Amino acid sequence: MDFSSTLRQLSKAQKPPRGVSVYTRFVNRPAGRLLAAAAYRVGLSPNHVTGVSALITFAALFATALHPPSRALGQWVSLALLLGFALDSADGQLARLYRSTSLSGEWLDHVVDCAKLLGIHAAVLISFYRFFDLPLPALLLPVVFQFAAVLLFFGGILTEQMRRRGEETPPGPVPRPSTARAVALLPVDYGLLCLSFLFLGSRQLFLALYTLLLAAHVLLLPAFLTKWLRELS
Repeated sequence: MDFSSTLRQLSKAQKPPRGVSVYTRFVNRPAGRLLAAAAYRVGLSPNHVTGVSALITFAALFATALHPPSRALGQWVSLALLLGFALDSADGQLARLYRSTSLSGEWLDHVVDCAKLLGIHAAVLISFYRFFDLPLPALLLPVVFQFAAVLLFFGGILTEQMRRRGEETPPGPVPRPSTARAVALLPVDYGLLCLSFLFLGSRQLFLALYTLLLAAHVLLLPAFLTKWLRELS
């Protein structure tokens, strides 16, 4: 298949847009589709794409932890994190294109995603400690953010797995995705966190944005956990 044909096939193999934010739906998945088509053309496997995503992401995180914040560093880190996020979408799309989805591939994808969440807040914690001259209590912000983000990620993945095991797909048409819900999910979208690193060079602004995203995670976490528990009950 040529590049255009590959894109058309990928468009037919998309996940339903329900339960994702506007960024994931309208930016990250389309970007991932382009990257998946390019990966298919050069013969990369889904696991190769997952590995490239991890390498790019962790290169950005090491740079965040080791170098003083600057405008140039923030732009590079944000771009690398967004590229890693798009590649994270591309690996699943590529697997569906190959019709080679597997438990091992899904396991690898989720493990790498979890490592990214742990790593991004660890990198922020190190940067705060080394370069931001913050009072000691402020260093708890990345710890709390990491706790909330990983718990949301794990709870969502576990809920999805248990739904697959315990429920059949209900008959009838698939409901249309809610635009209001997609907008409401934006503050807890990993892509928005990646974008916030654009302002890493403006330390007070980055701290303010990071704190706002943390507050959104902490406020929405009980709502998500309650919703998932109720659905599984």
